[in-house]
Amino acid sequence: MPSASHLPARLDMNRDLRRIVRADLPVDTVKLARYLIGKVVVHDTANGRLSGRIVETEAYPVGDVAGHAFRGRTPRNSILFLKRGYAYVYLIYGVSLLLNVSSEKAGVGAGVLLRAIEPLDGFELMDGARGKTQWADIGRGPGRLTKAMRVDLSHNGLDLCSTSSSLWLAVMKRKSDMIGNSVRIGLTQGASHLLRFYERGNEYISGPKRLLKE
Repeated sequence: MPSASHLPARLDMNRDLRRIVRADLPVDTVKLARYLIGKVVVHDTANGRLSGRIVETEAYPVGDVAGHAFRGRTPRNSILFLKRGYAYVYLIYGVSLLLNVSSEKAGVGAGVLLRAIEPLDGFELMDGARGKTQWADIGRGPGRLTKAMRVDLSHNGLDLCSTSSSLWLAVMKRKSDMIGNSVRIGLTQGASHLLRFYERGNEYISGPKRLLKE
């Protein structure tokens, strides 16, 4: 585990976070992907709170051939057709779980993938933390993000704007106005679209450095 000197300053989470309500969320996938940069994903577990500041997202808008909703509603992707602000969690390659946020009005399928977080609270509870020497690696990449935040398939369909949800989105006092964009990572279809958003200069983002525009 990293030494205390390598960890970011802990926050007074009760004072610094405000739960996002649905009206805060843009009814547009690309706008939502950008909006979520600098926001916080929070998971209140039986053992304590985990949270991470979102520093990288990818948009999968309406009609996107690379999106899970492209071929229409199915039992697997039905969460993407709910109104904006619901958690869509799925398993990829039988190995990694990915966390997405539904992003349009009810009946329209689209979503935003959360790709990386800057861990804020609950480091000692985060899966993947044990043995890590680099704090930034814990939430860097969408599979590591869900592992660190202890998000699994049981969270699929949770309302991230509900006051009763253990998994939720928040605004914090610290703002982000240095947002870059690039092509998305690891795609063969729709690979040229500039639909990946990230906080410029942040050490916690994933992907090859050649994609970054400082």
